[in-house]
Amino acid sequence: MSDTPANQRRPVTKLHPVTVPPVDENTASMIDLLQEHLRLAREGKLRSLAVVSVSADGSAIGTQWSCEPTDMASLIGKLTVLTHDLMAARK
Repeated sequence: MSDTPANQRRPVTKLHPVTVPPVDENTASMIDLLQEHLRLAREGKLRSLAVVSVSADGSAIGTQWSCEPTDMASLIGKLTVLTHDLMAARK
């Protein structure tokens, strides 16, 4: 039993179900990949990580990275090549 007096208890927030759209194979693959990288990051097994994201309609491409300073130039170069390839494939 709690040591908190009844008049000082916090109100209970009711949970509401969240509607999640069905996940197709491509989306499931991205989620699995991200979860695996999160696990590796939590375990301290990653030194660097680079991500290229493309919007569903292909109009926006973003690059993000987190890395050791010595990895910066290599990651930027690889992301630049990948970004150019994605943009060329879009046309």
